[in-house]
Amino acid sequence: MNERPPSSPLLVSTQWLADHLDAPDIIVVDGSFYLPTMKRNAHAEYLEGHIPGAVFFDVDKISDHSSNLPHMLPSPEGFSSAMRELGIGDGMSIVVYDGMGLYGAARVWWTFKIFGVREVLILDGGLPKWKSEGRPIEFGEIKRTPRHFTARLDHSAVANADDVKQALASKSAQVVDVRAADRFAGSAPEPRPGLRSGHMPGALNLPFGAVLEDGRLAPLDTVAKAFKDAGVDMNKPVVTSCGSGVTAAILTFALEASGKTKSKLYDGSWAEWGARADLPVVKD
Repeated sequence: MNERPPSSPLLVSTQWLADHLDAPDIIVVDGSFYLPTMKRNAHAEYLEGHIPGAVFFDVDKISDHSSNLPHMLPSPEGFSSAMRELGIGDGMSIVVYDGMGLYGAARVWWTFKIFGVREVLILDGGLPKWKSEGRPIEFGEIKRTPRHFTARLDHSAVANADDVKQALASKSAQVVDVRAADRFAGSAPEPRPGLRSGHMPGALNLPFGAVLEDGRLAPLDTVAKAFKDAGVDMNKPVVTSCGSGVTAAILTFALEASGKTKSKLYDGSWAEWGARADLPVVKD
């Protein structure tokens, strides 16, 4: 892999993490997540090998089970309870990684951020880079002593369908859809059954892969060019959206890594918008 340094202070290198694995105030979190079409089991892969000391953050389990939408944010109470069980406490620094480089880790990073964790970083290159360098791997489940965790949800960072409708109508924010171009155009079917094909009227398309390079966040000038080429002004408010709220976080992370913080993530994303007959859909 290319040995360029991390693109942002929000990323830590594999060497930095190796040097800090034993620090008592740092906890490593495996935030791997895979779509059903990928035919990979995140928890099974975690058990078969993870960074030493890492706990597993189950994106589907740590969610709002009262919703019919996939892996929606849990309540603050639910999140606090889940973190307590993982042994993640107030004031700890968190380093998140995943099994693809930069995929599910972005959603987990965003979730920690909006529930009030001040120091949450992503491992640059994730588990693939760690393994490629021959660094140590541990097997089985990690059980830590429960810790007290206080969750405070930052509602200003989360968008619902009404927020997106208002942003599109008033142009108060740019709605950026990170799905593949053919899904955005409506020429490819949605992987989830029952969803309409196409996109929100007025939304912009920036597939999340455009800000990645070898499973890592691309250099920030490449990230800026990707946004510009998609017609997105990074200095104006952005609402990110995707299929179900996971890959949208990659773009949210890219914005914050670039020093831009005026963004929201549409948690329901296309899983909600594409299913609701009262919400408009257009095709290219």
